[in-house]
Amino acid sequence: MNYFTHETAIVDNGAQIGTGTRIWHWVHICAGAVIGERCSLGQNVFVGNQVIIGNNVKIQNNVSVYDNVTLEDDVFCGPSMVFTNVYNPRSAVSRKDEYRKTRVKHGATLGANCTIICGYTIGQYAFIGAGSVVNRDVPDFALMVGVPARQIGWMSCHGERLNLPLTGTGESTCPHTGTRYQLKNGLCYQLDNRVVAN
Repeated sequence: MNYFTHETAIVDNGAQIGTGTRIWHWVHICAGAVIGERCSLGQNVFVGNQVIIGNNVKIQNNVSVYDNVTLEDDVFCGPSMVFTNVYNPRSAVSRKDEYRKTRVKHGATLGANCTIICGYTIGQYAFIGAGSVVNRDVPDFALMVGVPARQIGWMSCHGERLNLPLTGTGESTCPHTGTRYQLKNGLCYQLDNRVVAN
């Protein structure tokens, strides 16, 4: 075994777990889950059967990653944030064949206690503020806050707010790394191909 599992964790036979991943207290990973390398799953995390998790993903305490959720490399899931996979659940109605897919792209941050309604895509390096409720697709690098979440700005790969308007055009530099970003036609692009240190 090339990953760490706490003695209280349950890893069902068949789960695929990458090298260097750490699985902490009271975690349950279902048999069909695929988890990459160097991930960290905090206390009381649940990972469903139809879940794909990339490399270097950090899932903090009390997060359930339900079927049909994909987390790409370097995603951060804050404590007690929530995924869903059924849009209109009822206890008396079986909707297991109606799960909607949720995709969280490379480098995105999902803040503590936020909720991601199923069926949407969170763009790369997007930043979802604590307690927000996301009920639509989120662009790359977008900073989202509120209930329902609305965009209030743009974030760098390093997690620093960029000095860019919400719409139109403009350029900004990450105050920490010096990486340049451009806003064009309402979308944010990274101009430099610098590697972000972990």
